[in-house]
Amino acid sequence: MPLEEHTYSVLLVSASETFNASMHPLFSESGFFSVQTVPNISAAKRECAARAYDFVIVNAPLPDDMGMRFAVDACSSGGCVALLLVRGELYAQVSEKVMFQGVFTLAKPLSKSAVRTALSWMAAARERMRKMEVKTVSIEEKMAEIRLVNRAKWALIDREKMSEPEAHRFIEKQAMDKCVPRRAIAEAILREYDT
Repeated sequence: MPLEEHTYSVLLVSASETFNASMHPLFSESGFFSVQTVPNISAAKRECAARAYDFVIVNAPLPDDMGMRFAVDACSSGGCVALLLVRGELYAQVSEKVMFQGVFTLAKPLSKSAVRTALSWMAAARERMRKMEVKTVSIEEKMAEIRLVNRAKWALIDREKMSEPEAHRFIEKQAMDKCVPRRAIAEAILREYDT
């Protein structure tokens, strides 16, 4: 399977103009990041409410909050990978609090190679999440189909006085004979009986 290049949306939460200026070239040199920068947690919350981001990077502390709770909340909202950047002396304490919530943590000061490595880890985590999202959708679709087919079976049992195995066989045979999914047969049965 060939490797695909994805575009990742990034919310950079940082009040430091110097830090922001040093980060933007790292995003642009990899060429697959769309970056929005906000100076505090309040603005970050508004941004996250307005749209979904693949990555949230919090340069702690911020004027209105440390950023730990926001990073954890960003991860729990699904589909987002969060990175919390903290002073070296706070790293062990903060990392212990947030790592089991799915938040990556790095100690400042940072090297460019550490940031590049963190971004690649975040991309790997996001891609793993994408695969899980696809699996979840397919499982939900399968469950919806099963519920629909079961409703059609009950309609056949109720209206045609079939047994459950007979109703099941009827739907399966109709789907095979007409070369259509069981879902289509179930929908036709439910339309016919208007249930």
